[in-house]
Amino acid sequence: MSNIEVNGAKILLELPFGISITETQVNMWLVMAAIAAVCAWLTHGLKVRPTSKRQIIAEYIVKTAENFVTGNMGARWKWFTPYIAALFSLAMFSSLISLLGMYPPTSDLNTTMGWALMTFVLITFYKIKTNGPLGYAKSLTEPIFIMTPMNILGEIATPISMAFRMFGNVASGTVVSLLVYAALAAANNALFGWLPGILGEMAGKLPILQLGVPAILSLYFDVFSGVLQAFIFCMLTMLYIASAAETSD
Repeated sequence: MSNIEVNGAKILLELPFGISITETQVNMWLVMAAIAAVCAWLTHGLKVRPTSKRQIIAEYIVKTAENFVTGNMGARWKWFTPYIAALFSLAMFSSLISLLGMYPPTSDLNTTMGWALMTFVLITFYKIKTNGPLGYAKSLTEPIFIMTPMNILGEIATPISMAFRMFGNVASGTVVSLLVYAALAAANNALFGWLPGILGEMAGKLPILQLGVPAILSLYFDVFSGVLQAFIFCMLTMLYIASAAETSD
């Protein structure tokens, strides 16, 4: 196993032609496999009328996702629910995987940038569909032609800001948690290491000060912040796409 890192993720396997398998890729596939397995279990043996708690849970999740999409984009966007549900579940569980001590894929800018670029492609597609290619090109020159470079930069800034928002929050949370944990370890050793002989050595190694505080930080950064960032990312995706297609039928 290599100790080389790419964007913070370790390279687990190096293949020919410069191809590398990183923690991000492996953990993302694990998240996708877990989500697929849960979906297969929830939707197995569905009936016209629900007869099991499993089907009731599945229908509740689908209904909640549909209400989430139609409430923000309108009823005609109900068909967009699978994409938003997949994006939200991937983003959320890719952050929550850190609770298992695994590297969260959302701490890798490649992951969030890939999702942001998909959203950018959809935004651009619906802008062109709404206004036509010439209308879209003309919109980049408004209100005056001299603003064209700024308008182009504004278009490019959309996926960049979305990617860095999620990446920055998840990655910074991981860094802060590690720094606090290390600081508590040093404080624990300084506070109890003064005891004489083996007693001080053992007391300095016991994680007394590390109990509780890292768990609270993890609760915020891994759970609350991870779910919140997934929610914000999906909200921005829906609002940008609906706004781009607001006049298309």
